[in-house]
Amino acid sequence: MNPSPANQALTPVPQDNRVFHFHEHAALWFSLGTGLLVMQIGAYLVPAVGTRDAVIAIVLGSLIGAGLLAWTARLGCQTGLSSAGLMHATYGSAFARLPVLLNIAQLVGWTTFELVIMQEGTVAILKQALGSEPGGLLDGTGGKLLATLLWGGVLTALMAGSMLTLVRRFVSRFGLPLVIASLAWLTWQFGTRLQAQGFEGFWNRPGAGGMGLFSAMDLVIAMPVSWLPLVADYARHGKRTASTLGGTWLGYALANIWCYALGVLVVSTVEPGTNLVGSLLLAQGGLIALGLILLDEMDNAYGDAHSGAVSVHSLRPRWSIRAAGLGFALVCTGLALLLPMHTLEPFLLLLSSVFVPLYGVILGRLGTGVATGSSRSVDWSAAALWVLGIACYHLLAKFAPQLGSALPTLALTFALAALSRPRGAGGLTPARA
Repeated sequence: MNPSPANQALTPVPQDNRVFHFHEHAALWFSLGTGLLVMQIGAYLVPAVGTRDAVIAIVLGSLIGAGLLAWTARLGCQTGLSSAGLMHATYGSAFARLPVLLNIAQLVGWTTFELVIMQEGTVAILKQALGSEPGGLLDGTGGKLLATLLWGGVLTALMAGSMLTLVRRFVSRFGLPLVIASLAWLTWQFGTRLQAQGFEGFWNRPGAGGMGLFSAMDLVIAMPVSWLPLVADYARHGKRTASTLGGTWLGYALANIWCYALGVLVVSTVEPGTNLVGSLLLAQGGLIALGLILLDEMDNAYGDAHSGAVSVHSLRPRWSIRAAGLGFALVCTGLALLLPMHTLEPFLLLLSSVFVPLYGVILGRLGTGVATGSSRSVDWSAAALWVLGIACYHLLAKFAPQLGSALPTLALTFALAALSRPRGAGGLTPARA
């Protein structure tokens, strides 16, 4: 692989230019792992599998999923390459354009979806704080328009700045303490309710069926797996592979377990049918806590948009990462105003299923021992394994849903890619351990 020096996405970050330590990685991935969407999915688990199986699925699924994320982060730090760079190193410079384009499409969808979540949460907060008259501004499209433009404007402003500065000076110093405080407050509020209602009934609550333990774990693992196509874009700035792996794993696993468990706690202590945002607002101080979580949700939108900009830059080096990021933010803001995003969730999940086998192959080829990459324009064996993995994922979902899809597909593609790994190919130099 011989990228142009002007293509920052395909050029390894020099060791002297790396600035992220353990605490920056941990703060970043705790922040990215926290979100309303994670809590909402956690709220789905208890009715399906019961409390005990839900807790087992949350803990095991979070540790495994965050471990995969951390392994990919280690690879990004080891090679200094972005996510697009890892795709080029594994699949060849010509074929890699396909997964890079799919990643851009996925990131446009997820960034837009995050803006919609923030818009809906903002309108709910304003209605709670100010009241809402029938036919008033907050009841119509006006409130949604203003909230979307507000968050879209914030995202665009952030994209004009430096990602390294944002992570080091805001997320790790200010953002992390605020989001931990809000999660702790909400946990205390709903934990107190649970204690009053009786812990035994909560713990022994049976599931209604429709989902087994492995399917529940698959659902939990889906969130960290959705970040696999992004993690190297940040991990490549890590100073050491060990601190990159440890910080990413610890930060994301803690956030994933906490948010999933909080979703379980909330749904178990409120009236059936109450939506998550409404439930959080009912808690004492919930207005402030939800507001802080919405601010943290911006980190998720920024994380998607920055990674999308890096991928765009890998295809169009003449567009700087900053310029691509500004365009990305503006496009996603427009889509958040126009598209019915909740009808696009199946499409986004379909795109996510593509990246499970994609990274199974990448880890199998590059993630064992000293990383080696392909210098060919198309690595047909890697491409064939990816297609096989996609087929395996969907066949398992259709014919053996009780086994889950993510873990078996990852295991299969990783094993086959490692066994068929070319010896002595490439020349990606590992960073310091």
